[in-house]
Amino acid sequence: MKKFIVNGGKTLSGEITVSGNKNAVLPMIAAAVLTDEEVILHNVPDIVDVRVMLEIAVKLGIEVSLSASTLRLKASKIVNPEIPRELCSKVRTSILFAGPLCARCGKATLWPPGGDVIGRRRLDSHFYGLSSLGVELEVEGNSYKFRLPQKMEGRDLFLDEASVTGTEQIIMAAVIAEGQTIIRNAASEPHVTDLAELLIAMGAKISGLGSNTLTINGVDKLHGAEHTIVGDHIEAGSFMALAAATGGGITINGITPRHYWMTRRIFERFGIQFEMEQNRIVMPAGQKMRTELDFGGHTPVISDGPWPQFPSDMMSCMIVAATQAEGSVLFFEKMFESRIYFVDRLIGMGANVIVCDPHRVVVNGPAKLHASSMASPDIRAGMAMLIAALCANGTSEINNADIIERGYDKLVEKIRAIGGEIRVDT
Repeated sequence: MKKFIVNGGKTLSGEITVSGNKNAVLPMIAAAVLTDEEVILHNVPDIVDVRVMLEIAVKLGIEVSLSASTLRLKASKIVNPEIPRELCSKVRTSILFAGPLCARCGKATLWPPGGDVIGRRRLDSHFYGLSSLGVELEVEGNSYKFRLPQKMEGRDLFLDEASVTGTEQIIMAAVIAEGQTIIRNAASEPHVTDLAELLIAMGAKISGLGSNTLTINGVDKLHGAEHTIVGDHIEAGSFMALAAATGGGITINGITPRHYWMTRRIFERFGIQFEMEQNRIVMPAGQKMRTELDFGGHTPVISDGPWPQFPSDMMSCMIVAATQAEGSVLFFEKMFESRIYFVDRLIGMGANVIVCDPHRVVVNGPAKLHASSMASPDIRAGMAMLIAALCANGTSEINNADIIERGYDKLVEKIRAIGGEIRVDT
């Protein structure tokens, strides 16, 4: 396993280009199953989760070619619609092959998906959506056996939670179902919209993008397409938190401004301003992080929620940034009960954090963090601890660093580009 050795305590400033959205490309790899023609994806991040999804694609018989940041996928034929257990356990998005495989082969066998341990992550929306469209599911031992006895038929569906992967699963199945499918309370995150944009380029008929109601009119067949993946707003936000926490400034290229409206509001709560241009964000250096009280002098609350609310994936990094801000703030993690468990490591580094319960912490700052040795429990907590290490005086070690690289492309290179001292050890 990799280890990051970090010398912290420096002001970090500079310029980076954000990579393609991790959570967009993963379902797009599954979507390639829906056609026997070539699908070409540009701006593909070179991260562990992408490599695992491509391993699955190869096992299924898909031709795969990845050069620089361009990925070519051609599912001329599917050899066997069964995904090995060990590959399913490595990545959560392995479950997204279920709908496309049923559409293409009439059946699929999968195992429980892996991914970060950040709390309970239901699959109910996947099963509800697929079964409503006509897919039958049998649980045999610990495996999921899907079967499509006849062509899928469109339905009017209401999700009991705005599940991102559940919405993506249903979209990919509904695009080739007979008739119309309406998904109400659908997830509307940028990566869901980007997947839909690819499917539209492949011949799908989808309307309502960016909203919580999607209307899909099924087509008989999809064809190949070429698509450029949107920039990763979570990666961008993570580097903004890093720059702000160290008192530096950053310019981030490759962004889509509308993806950062709520993020800007949250940074404003800490007195941090930035400008959004057509393709970049400019955060000036020298801004002092100070918590802005709510009207009436009340302690502010930062909470996450389904898009367009503040993303859960940004909570860990903002908690670390808040340790460097003057004042107090309450973080309320509503979506995952294990997301903020990593704060114990922060407290061990000298942060003044009060853990109220599994969903809420109060952060009082600024705190002088000291170096520590720690292990990364999940992608976002790992990035948060890396930010803490870069803020802390001294040399820190972050074990299990491979987990962080599941979600961040060229991470060490980008940190060095803004002045961070980091090296990799094995």
